[in-house]
Amino acid sequence: MKAIVFTKYGSTEVLKLKEVEKPSPEENEVLVKVYAASTNPLDWRFMKAKPFLARLENGIRKPKNTRLGADIAGRIEAVGSKVTQFKPGDEVFGEKFETGLGGFAEYASVPENSLTLKPNNLTFELAAAVPLAALTSLQGLRNEGQIQSGQKVLINGASGGLGTFAVQIAKAIGTEVTGVCSTRNLDMVRSIGADHVIDYTKQDFTRTGIQYDLIFDTVGNRSVSDLNRTLKSNGICTVAGFTNMARLMETSLKGKWVSRAGNKKIGMMKTVHTNKDDLLFLKELLEAGKVIPVIDRSYPLSETAEAIRYLETGRARGKVIITIV
Repeated sequence: MKAIVFTKYGSTEVLKLKEVEKPSPEENEVLVKVYAASTNPLDWRFMKAKPFLARLENGIRKPKNTRLGADIAGRIEAVGSKVTQFKPGDEVFGEKFETGLGGFAEYASVPENSLTLKPNNLTFELAAAVPLAALTSLQGLRNEGQIQSGQKVLINGASGGLGTFAVQIAKAIGTEVTGVCSTRNLDMVRSIGADHVIDYTKQDFTRTGIQYDLIFDTVGNRSVSDLNRTLKSNGICTVAGFTNMARLMETSLKGKWVSRAGNKKIGMMKTVHTNKDDLLFLKELLEAGKVIPVIDRSYPLSETAEAIRYLETGRARGKVIITIV
């Protein structure tokens, strides 16, 4: 089968479309014929090994896992001997983040608990946009942000892959949502449900005088002091992205100090975990039309390098998709 492979760290030039062995599912896995996949920032971070800590996980000098791609949507071709939830022919979506990536390929073996049935109202491309970004947004808002109906919630980076899901999930939970984005994305962020929008090119959301119960920061470009000033008493800020190591370390270390010293909590989000119940919850939101994936561009598998180059610019509205079939 064809798959995207990288055997050394570097820019997108290290990505090659190659013929590799078609996987065989283990007893608790299914073999999925992949119709669409989705790019995520983790793809270019693993590809470049940035931050350097990524090398501790995937090899110091060269990558041990030479594949990329966490999100997939497709049709099941075969099932392992202990699989009970699916059968060949089922249309599914899910992710391979915790099982070694490999979604940028014609086939992928995936544990059955990392998948759920694809909503009938979504194409494969739309379904592939969902798993990692939507799970991250859901778990960041709910598990760490302790989101509650009636709260005032701010999403920094509301037009990106995480942000577009966070806005819609927060609205579905019953909160008042403010989205922060650039001028060209204001109308789009309003269209997906934001009650208020702030154009960061014209206004600093940390200096409006408005405070929020919950801030979900998908960018990670603000100081802990800025975020602290913008939180209400007992407010929570969960940071799910970072612009550089210095900002990551500041959020991690100074955020802990602020959280211990006062009545506000600021910190980096913990790693997202594949969760069958969460996938089913997202499926219900998708089927009800309460969450609609936003796709900026689609690229064929052979142009995966170009797709990741575009994602790296930080200008993508919503998700960037890889079409396999």
